[in-house]
Amino acid sequence: MRAIGIILAGGNNNRMRELSDKRAIAAMPIAGSYRSIDFALSNMANSRIQKVAVLTQYNARSLNEHLSSSKWWDFGRKQGGLFVFTPTITKENGFWYQGTADAIYQNLSFLKNSHEPYVVIASGDCVYKMDYNKVLEYHIAKRADITVVCTTCPDPSEVERFGVLRMNEDCRIEEFEEKPMVSPYNTISTGIYVIRRRQLIELIEKAAREGRNDFVKDILIRYKNLKRIYGYKIDSYWSNISTVESYYKTNMDFLKPEIRNYFFKQEPGIKTKIDDLPPAKYNPGAVVKNSLISSGCIVNGVVENSVLFKDVFVGNNCVIKNSVILNDVYLGDNTHIENCIVESRDTIRANSYYSGEGEVKIVVEKNERYTL
Repeated sequence: MRAIGIILAGGNNNRMRELSDKRAIAAMPIAGSYRSIDFALSNMANSRIQKVAVLTQYNARSLNEHLSSSKWWDFGRKQGGLFVFTPTITKENGFWYQGTADAIYQNLSFLKNSHEPYVVIASGDCVYKMDYNKVLEYHIAKRADITVVCTTCPDPSEVERFGVLRMNEDCRIEEFEEKPMVSPYNTISTGIYVIRRRQLIELIEKAAREGRNDFVKDILIRYKNLKRIYGYKIDSYWSNISTVESYYKTNMDFLKPEIRNYFFKQEPGIKTKIDDLPPAKYNPGAVVKNSLISSGCIVNGVVENSVLFKDVFVGNNCVIKNSVILNDVYLGDNTHIENCIVESRDTIRANSYYSGEGEVKIVVEKNERYTL
C-alpha cells in the first residue's frame, strides 16, 4: 500500500474510572483474548500497510510489553516494521505529548524519513474492521486534502464524546464540532484520517510554530473551509471503548452470534499476541450459557452472558452473570458477580457478593497482584 500508519495510543480518560488507573485505554482487554489496539494494528496489516508507528504515553508499560514483538501482526520484516514511540526529552524539547498534533510533531522524523505518499492515522481505542485501501481510493478520487472516516451515532446522548460533522451532498465536510454538549447532527468522526504525507508534515509544523497541539481542533476544524476535507461514511460495526459503559457494552456485543462471526470467522481476521495457556477446563457441576471463556480458565460454577478473559478461576457454587472478568482473576467459592467488571489479578474472597445496579460496577480488590 502507498501509505504508512500512525496509531495514537497515548491518551488518558477519566471516564474509564479505575480501569485506566494502571493501563492505557488502548491496552484494555477485549472479547476474551484481544486488546483494543489489536484491531487498529490488524487493520493496518490486513491493508498491507508495512510501516506503522504507535505513539504511547499514559500508563504505557503493559501496552509497550504487548507491542514488544511485531511478529504477531506480521510487521517483523526488514522493510517497514512496527515502531513504538514514547515521549523523549531532547535538546529541543522537554515536554510530554501536549496533544495529538504535538505527539506527531515530536516524532516528525518518522514522517520525514518515510517515502510513502500517504498517511493513515487511527486511534488505538476503537473496535472495528476496515480496509484502509478503500478509504485511500476514495481520498484520491475526491482529490481530498484530508479524508475523515465517519459513522452514525445511534444514541444522541453519546455525541458529546465525539467530533460531530455535517457533510454536503458531495460528502465534503462543511461543519465540524468537537465534543458538543448537544448537536442536531448524528454523524461522528471515528478518529481515522487519510492525508498526504507532505501535507501532514506542513500542517503539523505550522501548528507547532503557533503553539497549537490538537489535531482535531487545530487542523481539521481550523482548516475545514480552507482545505478539501471529505467524509467517508461506514455502516459496519465500530465502537469506541473510552467509557466504562461503552467498554462493557462492546464486550457484551461479542456474545451476539453476528458480531462473533464478523470478527472471528470472516476474513481478514484480527491478530493478537498469543500466550501459551492450556484450554479452558469445565469441572463437574459447571454450567456455561452464552459466554466467552478464554484459554487457561477453570470453571466450577455457573457462568451466564459473560466474558471471562485468560486464566480466570471460578470456584464452587459461584454465579457469574452479565459480567466481564479480566485476566487472572480468582473467584472464591460461593461468590456472586452480576453486572460487573472485575479488574485483572483480583482475588475475590469466598462468599462475596457484587452487583451493579443502574450502572456497571467495577470490582477492584485491594489484594490484587501487581501485574497487568
